[in-house]
Amino acid sequence: MKYIPVIGLEVHAELSTVTKMFCGCGIVNVTQTLPNSSVCPVCMGLPGALPVINKKAVELGLRAALALECAPLPYSIFARKNYFYPDLPKGYQISQYETPLAENGRLKIQTSQGEKIIRIRRTHLEEDTGKLTHVSSESEAYTLVDLNRAGIPLLEIVTEPDMHSVEEVKAYAVTLQQILRYIQASSCDMENGAIRFEANVSVMPETSSSLGTRTEIKNLNSFRSLERAIEFEISRQVQVLEEGGKVIQETVGWNEIDGVTFSQRNKEEAHDYRYFPEPDLPPLVVDKDWVESIRKDLPELPNQKSVRFSSEFGLSGYDVSILTSDLRIANYFESLIHTGISPKTAANWINGQLFNEMNALAQDWNHIPVSFNDLADLIQRVERGELNLQTAKSVLGEMISKRKTAAQIIEEKGLIQIHDVQVIKNIIQAVITENPKELSSYLAGKETLLQWFFGQVMRKTGGQASPSVIKAELVTQLNALKKDQSSD
Repeated sequence: MKYIPVIGLEVHAELSTVTKMFCGCGIVNVTQTLPNSSVCPVCMGLPGALPVINKKAVELGLRAALALECAPLPYSIFARKNYFYPDLPKGYQISQYETPLAENGRLKIQTSQGEKIIRIRRTHLEEDTGKLTHVSSESEAYTLVDLNRAGIPLLEIVTEPDMHSVEEVKAYAVTLQQILRYIQASSCDMENGAIRFEANVSVMPETSSSLGTRTEIKNLNSFRSLERAIEFEISRQVQVLEEGGKVIQETVGWNEIDGVTFSQRNKEEAHDYRYFPEPDLPPLVVDKDWVESIRKDLPELPNQKSVRFSSEFGLSGYDVSILTSDLRIANYFESLIHTGISPKTAANWINGQLFNEMNALAQDWNHIPVSFNDLADLIQRVERGELNLQTAKSVLGEMISKRKTAAQIIEEKGLIQIHDVQVIKNIIQAVITENPKELSSYLAGKETLLQWFFGQVMRKTGGQASPSVIKAELVTQLNALKKDQSSD
């Protein structure tokens, strides 16, 4: 029997605020800061401490909701989600349930099967939990808690169960991350836990119209884990059904090392969390004029930028997909073409040489080591014939690794291209004289040696001679020798 996977995603993204969701504690890098150094009576849950809603978090949540075509509700209610949270001292989480920030959105994704719309059920605000570190040895076992992360604003984005393959899930997750970064709502840096995924997975027979029993895979923090965990869970559920068993509704974890899911607990329903309105917070009223001002302030989104890059600059789908994959890359590209570099040339250099050199040196786009003006200067030197392409690539590598300009490197290494035709003529003559065997083979009809002679001349000039001048003069001298041979 064939089975259809049915998948929905819950995505938790940390919002890019300066302070926490309900208190004035600063948000710190939890991997680089002393544990429990950014806490206060509110995020520690001390008696009498009252939460206050972070307006910036609400604004960023609305930016994300509008970018995802959700409808913001005129007011929403914060609730206490009562559950045993060992890393939230209050013993409950402040979240939203019955009346979220926004609902009924959609996200367009591109797959190998074409375009698809994924419906978004709701987006709501809540606070993050702390971080637990489990330590064990032969003599003892204990758990450390760090509350620096407890209280950081989270935006939870919940889809309908509209995805039916791992490819669609990956496309949705990547596109969502891209949008959240474009609107600067979240850094979405997975290595720091700024975006995390939970997947609801079920399978149903191809001939059935009823959804199967679902399991929820918790806390997936990379695209690779997301794909592998869902693939495994689909296979596991199909195997259970094929063997005549029943899939149990439960929450499962993902073991990255063993590549398997494992049961954590029976799946709770909403009533198990005993939601009730947070008594210390009033309903959140969202003014229509404020919503419209946020909507007008939204930047050009990735799909809009892709359409514009394609129509305005005539770029290929491949070039457009890379250039728009990150707002920093897109901005760098547009800054580069504003210096006078043609769009196609700019795309070739960024997608080719710049990407290659940065990858080789393990650089990322958070800190582009070569300014667009410096890259433009290098490209223009190639276009003016001062450098050949191979030399320019080498110069670019040093610009990145040594943080120097093209002019500085060219001057230090004496890389100005040789244009003096007489100098090039003399070098070609010397190469031909020094290689009589290859010359005889060429004159005997082995014309592929023309490229070999070209390489020898380039090597002799240290790659500094103009390739076009070399080729023209080499052909001239070799043809003259051929003519002399035939006249003899």
